Formats: sequence, C-alpha cells, structure tokens
Amino acid sequence: MSTTNEPSGAPALEARDITKTFGHVRALRGASFQAFPGEVTALIGDNGAGKSTLIKVLSGVHSPDAGTIIVGGKEVQITHPREAAALGLETVYQDLALAPDLDAPANVFLGRELTRFRWLHDTRKMRNITETRFKELGVGLVQDMRVPVAAFSGGQKQSVAIARAAMWAEHVIIMDEPTAALGVVQTANVLRLIKTIRDRGLAVVLISHNLREVLEVADRIEVMRLGARVARFRRGEADAERLIAAMTGSYATEAVTA
Repeated sequence: MSTTNEPSGAPALEARDITKTFGHVRALRGASFQAFPGEVTALIGDNGAGKSTLIKVLSGVHSPDAGTIIVGGKEVQITHPREAAALGLETVYQDLALAPDLDAPANVFLGRELTRFRWLHDTRKMRNITETRFKELGVGLVQDMRVPVAAFSGGQKQSVAIARAAMWAEHVIIMDEPTAALGVVQTANVLRLIKTIRDRGLAVVLISHNLREVLEVADRIEVMRLGARVARFRRGEADAERLIAAMTGSYATEAVTA
C-alpha cells in the first residue's frame, strides 16, 4: 500500500499547514490538502474534524491565520469568494445559492450576464449557451429552460448548481455534500455528473459523509481529524472500515500537531 506516495503531476489546488482559530477554538491545526486535475478527491472526517473550515478557507470565506494556498502551481492569497472564482475555483454549497424565481440560464449567468446594446441582457444567447453546455455535461431537465428553478426537483437543482460551477471553473470545483437529501435516482445522476466533470479534466473536491459514494467516485481520499489531515489513500487502498478507523483515530498515516 502506498498511502503517502506523491503523484507525478502537479496539484490543481494545494493547502499546506493551514491554521485557523476562532476565539479559543483551533479549527485547523496545520491542515494540508491536495486535489489533482482530472480526479475526484474526497475530503472526509467526522463532525468537527475541520472539513468545512478548510473548504471555507480555500474558497475565500475565511482567511487562514497561517499556511500556504497554491492554485495551478502558484502561491496565492484568497480573502474573498470573488478572488477564488477569479483563480478558477468554484464551490457548490449545500444551500446551492440558486435564485428560485429565475430560470436555469439566468442562474448560470447570475452576476456574469451577457448583454447586448451595452445594457440589455442577451437572454437568448445565455439560454443557447446553457442548453449546449448542459447537453455536453449530460444534464437533462424535464422542465423548459424558461421555467423558474423553484419548479425543479432537488436533484435537478443540484445538477444546475454543479453544471454552473463546471461552466465557470478553470481549475477546481468544490462540492459540499452534493447528494444530501437526494433520492436514489437523483443521487445516481449527480454522481454521474461528477464523473463527467472529472473526465473533462477538472479537479473535483467532494466533501461527503457517505462512504459508499466516496468509494465509488473518489480517485483519492483525504481524511481529517482534529483539524488536520491524518490519512490519505489512493483508489483501492482503503475500504469503509479503514476510513472509519482513520476518522475515529485508530489508524493514521500522518501525525497531528498538538
């Protein structure tokens, strides 16, 4: 087993020794993380392990107290989500951040609207681009593109949010529990979309508590505990039992700073 072997390619996204404290709580204790182009990297850990804090640091919601973030081989400072987006990082949060009264194309281009005559939204062009990109990604919507997303199922809303991120991401898409509260068919559709995005060359970061889904789609798995990475695995190197052992502290490949 080679849980500590480094890949030959450079990471699309890397965090090194990230620390973050809220008051007297040390949420991150030298956390490190890597995600590679054309792969799904799952970030797992029990509640309070530091996953959400690390993702918020990487996406610009929180600024780290110390540590280094590298995107596309360059050290960067990310202090706002707009800066993360400008660097080619897109995040799909659990709340999806969709405008329910707008249709799918309007949500895809929200804040990035195409215009004609300098001020008028080019609705037709945005709809045509959205339809083309959705077909390329295999996103099928039962509803007409002009129907507000409030009428969509949970799985369709999730697909719109993920497809929007895929359209704008240059390097990395971070997905926070993308299958939470979805049914079996909807979950299968979302997992298929994740694989499609991976196969198009983007790095996908998947945060999930569902170990079965993690083992199905992840090329790499990084385990966090007590605010730091404690283990990492390549595909086929771990089963659910070993992942649980790493999450609970009875197995580790990396030391945690006290």
